[in-house]
Amino acid sequence: MAIKLRTARLISVSALLLAGLAAHAADLTVSAAASLTNAFKELAPQFEAQHPGTKVLLNFAASDALLAQIAKGAPVDVFASADQETMDKAEAQKLLTAGSRRNFVNNALVLIAPVDGMVPVASLADLGKSEVKRVAIGKPEGVPAGRYAKSALEAAKLWGAVEPKAVYATNVRQALDYVARGETEAGFVYATDAAIQKDKVKVAAVVPTDTPISYPVAAITTGPNAEGGKQFIAFLLSAPGQAVLAKYGFQKP
Repeated sequence: MAIKLRTARLISVSALLLAGLAAHAADLTVSAAASLTNAFKELAPQFEAQHPGTKVLLNFAASDALLAQIAKGAPVDVFASADQETMDKAEAQKLLTAGSRRNFVNNALVLIAPVDGMVPVASLADLGKSEVKRVAIGKPEGVPAGRYAKSALEAAKLWGAVEPKAVYATNVRQALDYVARGETEAGFVYATDAAIQKDKVKVAAVVPTDTPISYPVAAITTGPNAEGGKQFIAFLLSAPGQAVLAKYGFQKP
């Protein structure tokens, strides 16, 4: 009898361990560009409701930083980048599941200023004024929004005047915070970022870019939840997913 009880307990413990592993296996890790924070935080519970037992774990940062994490072996299932360049690098490193890459939204780069700012800023040219002391911009070496901004300033022949005033941010949301707190007279963010802080920042101008700001998403080859990654990407492209993204100002790809 004792042996039977002990065996039963072992089976019970084993079942619990297997259940725990199964639950862990249902986790879906999504690494997404910082500008997607608000939209993805709303999308995650909707996806979970459609896929009972799956828990979406969200990781936000600058696209380049996320790629570095994935390249070092971070257990990521889905990667959503704010630019094509970063995703191209991921593809070159053979980190993407073949055929999974899709463009799912577009965005726009804007020049913003504090709502109660004392320095009038209405165009890129105004950044050259002596009254403008500081301009928030993502680090071009690691933040897509910063690369877009630098390229636009170079095209307007203003980078030389703006570079000494640059206050570099580690991601686009940090640049938004600098302007919202009045720590800089102006800054570069995406239109979707400006929209979530309408009470603190105003859009001074829409900044033209050489290429459309298109966001790609892809499944990661080493991701532990391959099926979940495929389903999440499909959800982003579905009508309900696109509706949430549109709510936060993202445009259709």
